[in-house]
Amino acid sequence: MKLFSFTIPLLATTALCGSLVDRSSPLEKIPGDFELADGPAWDGRGQLYIPDVKAEKLYRYRPTKKELTTLLPEAGRISATFFNHGRLYLSDNGNARISWLKGKDKISLAGQDPEAKPPKRPNDLVVDQYGGVYYTLTRQAQVIYISNNGEQNVAVTGIETANGITLSPDGATLYVASYVPKKIWAYQIDAPGKTSNAREFAVMDDGDAKGADGMCIDRAGNVYCAGATAIWIWSPSGKLMEKIETPERPINCTFGDSDLRSLYITGFGGLYRQRMNTYGLPALPPTKGEAMTLTALDNRPATRIPENVDARFNLVFAEEGERKLLADLYTPMKVKGPLPGIVVVHGGGWKQGYKDKFQALGLALAEKGFAALNIEYRLAHEAKFPAGIQDCNAAVRFLRANASSLNIDPERIGAVGGSAGGHLVGLMATGSDIGALQGNGGHAKFSSRIQAAVVMAGPLEITTGSVAERSRLNPDKANINLWTGKDFESGAEMYRLADAHIKISEDDPPILFMAGEHDHPERNEPSREILRALNIYTDIISYPDGKHGCWNQLPWFNDMVNDIANFFNQRL
Repeated sequence: MKLFSFTIPLLATTALCGSLVDRSSPLEKIPGDFELADGPAWDGRGQLYIPDVKAEKLYRYRPTKKELTTLLPEAGRISATFFNHGRLYLSDNGNARISWLKGKDKISLAGQDPEAKPPKRPNDLVVDQYGGVYYTLTRQAQVIYISNNGEQNVAVTGIETANGITLSPDGATLYVASYVPKKIWAYQIDAPGKTSNAREFAVMDDGDAKGADGMCIDRAGNVYCAGATAIWIWSPSGKLMEKIETPERPINCTFGDSDLRSLYITGFGGLYRQRMNTYGLPALPPTKGEAMTLTALDNRPATRIPENVDARFNLVFAEEGERKLLADLYTPMKVKGPLPGIVVVHGGGWKQGYKDKFQALGLALAEKGFAALNIEYRLAHEAKFPAGIQDCNAAVRFLRANASSLNIDPERIGAVGGSAGGHLVGLMATGSDIGALQGNGGHAKFSSRIQAAVVMAGPLEITTGSVAERSRLNPDKANINLWTGKDFESGAEMYRLADAHIKISEDDPPILFMAGEHDHPERNEPSREILRALNIYTDIISYPDGKHGCWNQLPWFNDMVNDIANFFNQRL
């Protein structure tokens, strides 16, 4: 029985600095000889693509090297780019088509008629979770959809000067900018390429200058649109949140950098970068087809969806106010249930990362006969602890509440996480009966208790050990200080709440620890000692030559998947 009682300060779930924009970091201009920079795209591999629509060039920018190079010197009139599923998609305005880039060749998507009279010149585009492309036709006042098998249909009609376009994180809402009247319209997506319930979402009321241009969205569902003098930001309900003023007229924007916390803004002044206190959505990993070769890394496990696995993306598993928390569910086909469910929790130092980082693991677990729920959770720059663990516990309740429809056994639910995700899984295992860790994400009548846990190189100790030491010795750079919003001395209560080690008790589930040989396998020995003393199963598997993150690299990945599956088969 747990004997802990905690009071949570108001800071615990507020965004850092109370602003989506990191006002401590000024708007930065990226040097470059642009004539008119247009719709940019981040590829998730450290590269930003920027078309110069007037100069008819396609540039590539590497932020870590501060290196801007010309990728296609004769690209033609490209008005926008979008990276998804391992492909860079191009709004090839000059050639009246949507293409994707293979090496330095532009490959036209099927289902188009570039010879149509008058020409149908695409303006902006967005790619959905199925690999379908929505693009705007400004003159025709339309949005067109091309499915991943080349079928084309009109998704939206009658929208004056259709321009910028983006999708909500869950893929349920399409946002389109109406350039001249400076309005943003929202459409319910009933099926890929099929919309209904058009509604006026927002209006730019900044005078007579023409405005509503390129768009993007952040992980929380806030909508960004380039206006005449600024980037406007609205909440998912259409409330104006903030503006980012720019020296010259902005044209488009997207999130980038390794942590997806930089908003890149293009326009008449070239390329700008603004650090943010929110996170962009990453490009989805390639799941099938030729795109697999474009981002393949020799030591990364495949993210291709096997034929014997059903994948459901962007399920809403919890809601905190306007914030929808999303998960991907991977289940085996033709396997009788109910299935054991596994919550899969990514790492990233509590301050970065996303559910797609463990897509390969989720798919592999589904092939082993489990229902794997890969979840996102709120990170340090969006919301302070205990928001992240509350999201994890909400995911368990979601599985239990929907066990019948998802074909899951509510009495056999486990969790696996790596690094910071490992810490969260440890806290799920030892803190399921602590009210302060539950939150208001939904399904409150259901238990968040898990029946087994796998911790991959994650710390259980927070008030002691290496995490506490870093907090004391280097408070300005310690991830735990950023995540909790407190340093070790002033945040003692918060640190105790985050400590999974001190919550271990006789009713906790079995916990398997995993670590690479060079990743401190001894890290959680104090916790294992207590577990053994309480007759709770525990073990540690060390992987030869493995370093931190080896669970997502070959050859360790396959062995670790087998060990995870064996453990859950025995303990669930």
